[in-house]
Amino acid sequence: MYLIILTGFLLYILIFPEDSVHAATLGLNLWYEKMLPTLLPFSILSYILIHSGILDGFTKSLHRLVKHIFPVSSAGIYPLVAGLLFGFPMGSKITADLVNSGKMSWEEGKRLFCVCNNISPMFIGSFILGDCLKRPDLKLPTYLILYTPPLILYMLQNRHCHFPSPENGALSPESKKTTSMSFQIIDAGIMNGFETLAKLGGYIILFAIFAQMTILLPISDPTLKCVLIGFTEITNGISYTSGQKMDFAITYPLVMAYTAFGGLSGFAQTASMVKESNFSMVPYLLTKLFQTASAFLLAYLLV
Repeated sequence: MYLIILTGFLLYILIFPEDSVHAATLGLNLWYEKMLPTLLPFSILSYILIHSGILDGFTKSLHRLVKHIFPVSSAGIYPLVAGLLFGFPMGSKITADLVNSGKMSWEEGKRLFCVCNNISPMFIGSFILGDCLKRPDLKLPTYLILYTPPLILYMLQNRHCHFPSPENGALSPESKKTTSMSFQIIDAGIMNGFETLAKLGGYIILFAIFAQMTILLPISDPTLKCVLIGFTEITNGISYTSGQKMDFAITYPLVMAYTAFGGLSGFAQTASMVKESNFSMVPYLLTKLFQTASAFLLAYLLV
């Protein structure tokens, strides 16, 4: 199967070099203009906060309130909030970093990364609703449609769970390190940030070419073609779908479904972020399918 895909990919590049270069350029521009300036500083800062221990005191205090509402440890508060505010795939990366550093249990990490890895509100509000759909008035209902279902699902699935926090001594000895800051941690954070963004850039370019390949498929049904492109790579899929002359009652639910799922590109990027933690991607896929179905249905009912 992999051989067929790779062979088709290579043949496409050789037969349609101009289209391949154009798609790669679009992917590279997306990475350089959108992801690099927004995610690189945050990736570096996250590494420093996690490994220096600066964040531990704040999350411990906040946990006293959150634990009565949401089944999460004090360490889990940070990826939950950061994954929402700063967007995909930082939620999964931060969760994996916390598990690898011994500050979060593996059991909690494998559950939490499934729901804290979502598209950022900035991308939704500016690119999707502003640039593509021209409906900025739908910001609040769109946020509710995309973020509420996975949080409710997590709460229901883990309502009887109690995850250990670093301060109670239930995790590894490394999790009880005191706060420290050094240029060694900063240097490691910078290198980690660039490595992370370089990986994401590679995936974005590859799947941008895959999305361009999908556009050339001889499919007469415009809706089906939109679905194939959108679930391959969401940026190209959202742009392509919003450019078609379809009723908004179909366009909006489709775009919400792509955004909730994150595309095959997003799935591959997430798998890359958590591979060292040995998280299974099956629960992640099932959660994303639930989000996709929920987002489509709620968006369809809304419009």
